[in-house]
Amino acid sequence: MDTCKRCFILSLVFFMVFFEDLGTNVHGFQGEEQIETTVEDFLDHSPHFTTTQGMYDVEEVADDDDDWQMVQAKGNQFVVNGQPFYVNGFNTYWLMVFAADQSTRGKVSELFQQASSVGLTVCRTWAFNDGQWRALQKSPSVYDEEVFKALDFVVSEAKKYKIRLILSLVNNWNAYGGKAQYVKWGNASGLNLTSDDEFFSHPALRSYYKSHVKAVLNRVNTFTNITYKNDPTIFAWELMNEPRCTSDPSGDTLQSWIAEMAAYVKSLDAKHMVEIGLEGFYGPSAPARTQFNPNSYATQVGTDFIRNHQALGVDFASVHIYADSWISPSISDAHLEFTKSWMEAHIEDAEKYLGMPVIFSEFGVSRKDPGYNSSYRDTLINTVYKTLLNSTKKGGSGAGSLLWQLFPDGTDYMDDGYAIVLAKSPSTSNLISLHSTRVAIFNSRCSWKCRWGCRKKNSLEKFLYRDDL
Repeated sequence: MDTCKRCFILSLVFFMVFFEDLGTNVHGFQGEEQIETTVEDFLDHSPHFTTTQGMYDVEEVADDDDDWQMVQAKGNQFVVNGQPFYVNGFNTYWLMVFAADQSTRGKVSELFQQASSVGLTVCRTWAFNDGQWRALQKSPSVYDEEVFKALDFVVSEAKKYKIRLILSLVNNWNAYGGKAQYVKWGNASGLNLTSDDEFFSHPALRSYYKSHVKAVLNRVNTFTNITYKNDPTIFAWELMNEPRCTSDPSGDTLQSWIAEMAAYVKSLDAKHMVEIGLEGFYGPSAPARTQFNPNSYATQVGTDFIRNHQALGVDFASVHIYADSWISPSISDAHLEFTKSWMEAHIEDAEKYLGMPVIFSEFGVSRKDPGYNSSYRDTLINTVYKTLLNSTKKGGSGAGSLLWQLFPDGTDYMDDGYAIVLAKSPSTSNLISLHSTRVAIFNSRCSWKCRWGCRKKNSLEKFLYRDDL
């Protein structure tokens, strides 16, 4: 979308919000609720900026490569084409596996279409499946080409819907292989490994991992003919999903691995951003911050939020939020209080010590939790979005969030309890869409902020930051 079209659209949004400030009757009604409806109605009927067919026109996206540039970290913000890029996104980890089967491949397209329809712009998914069913990597450096083509499809399809991808490169957990599979491969080759944590320390396993990184980054997409390391569709590389090294609570082992692997990724691909994949637990380098950890065990898992993110080559911080796993499974207001304080602590540290953006890259609540209801889920999502907007309006490091997790209809058998199916969750869908609209408006402010007086600016800010998401 060119700047003139964007400014025209935002001017009309301003017009409607400005009338709210004057108390003027719009479309025959008065008050904030109707203004919000009017804004949404306008966006729905704009051919370039919609909430029913996607925040941006799909056909236009496919042809508009000039605007499809790499996202970069600049200070405590993400930027693309000189504009801020605050993220409203989601996780769906199994996209490659579904794309590998023609009978389920359509679910990938369906998911991206639905995510685009509520304005989500970043998806986090796995670029690994090690030694398992439908494995991408069948053994060290041996790949199933059909599964690699499935990952190619995921990347190419994401671009069609103007969704960028965070691609995670290995799992800490056993699902989809993980570090345990690397240890099995090592032992099969004659090594005598006794702990899964030797994934982080043994030279042979480090070499296995580097070979996988190289294979993915240098992959030429069979659908687009673009090498992954040159493709702006990829938002960032994630070193590992939720790394932990409990055998070394000091954090030295994991720190060494992070430093080596972040540098290695950058040596192959200096264009894309790199993040670690951490859950965000505070460790020995910041004893005063461990008060924010959800429990005492969190200090013993070998991770260290501040120290880990100070490694060269790491561009932004990642944090997960699972009060129902870390504190107690029973739903309570204490979970909401923890979520807010956990986020605020990490935003503050990202600003004060790291000088980088932070993404809350997994958050959600399980329907299996005692006391769960959809209203509580909406309240939790609202808490995350409000906390981020409070950072955004101050120019802070709170750069976005990724729901865990978004599913299309008919994939219930993959659900871990956290899945959100938009068609079955209208209130949650509306909440996500409204936050996406606010984020999209804020991302466009640089091109028009000087054209409006303070009164109109204040009116827009009421829409952007009003508490009642």
